[in-house]
Amino acid sequence: MIIGIGIDIADQTRIRHGITKFSTRFLQRIFTPEEIASCQKYRDPTEHYAGKFAVKEALMKAIGAGLRQHVTFRDIEVLNAESGAPYITLYGIAKQIAEQRGVTHSHVSLSHSANIATAVVVLERLT
Repeated sequence: MIIGIGIDIADQTRIRHGITKFSTRFLQRIFTPEEIASCQKYRDPTEHYAGKFAVKEALMKAIGAGLRQHVTFRDIEVLNAESGAPYITLYGIAKQIAEQRGVTHSHVSLSHSANIATAVVVLERLT
């Protein structure tokens, strides 16, 4: 049973601006240490940061939560399996909300193009 669906588009230019203007403070406010390490492996990590940001926003929409419920971006961790497929791990309030809503499984689709990253998150309860 589908619990929620979320979609988001992240502009790489905005992410690059945040990194340039606020540097480490920007990254540490939005991304976990593991996410930062995974993005920094690339010559231009901005595309990867934008993708992870889009997934975080899509997840918040899918569970019907956000800053009003005090969910932080760092409550949502987006990493990649060895196959390259993105996956989500929830912590804190995001995890509590997902558990309250009966979420047992998540599906993530992520795509990048010249200047944007797009993510779709589907949350479901497997019965």
